[in-house]
Amino acid sequence: MLKGKQKRYLRAMAHHLNPIFQVGKGGVNENMIKQIGEALEVRELLKVSVLQNCEEDKSVVARELAEGTKAELVQLIGSTIVLYKESKENKSINLPS
Repeated sequence: MLKGKQKRYLRAMAHHLNPIFQVGKGGVNENMIKQIGEALEVRELLKVSVLQNCEEDKSVVARELAEGTKAELVQLIGSTIVLYKESKENKSINLPS
């Protein structure tokens, strides 16, 4: 579980990132979870955009992605989800304690 200070730090880092995945009409599926999981292993921190035509509620999408990829939900702001997962091999983010 992330502490408040760590979430603030990650939110500040994520501010400059562009979403690299989009959840649309099809919602969340296994393939998407797999791809986001692989991207998290490389990047540790990423944004996912929930499109207007997505039929699921964005908070449900955020929870499904976080649980499916075993990542931490850092933030859900507007239609953008910020996820963090510590990388096993490409660790580049050092969180404040």
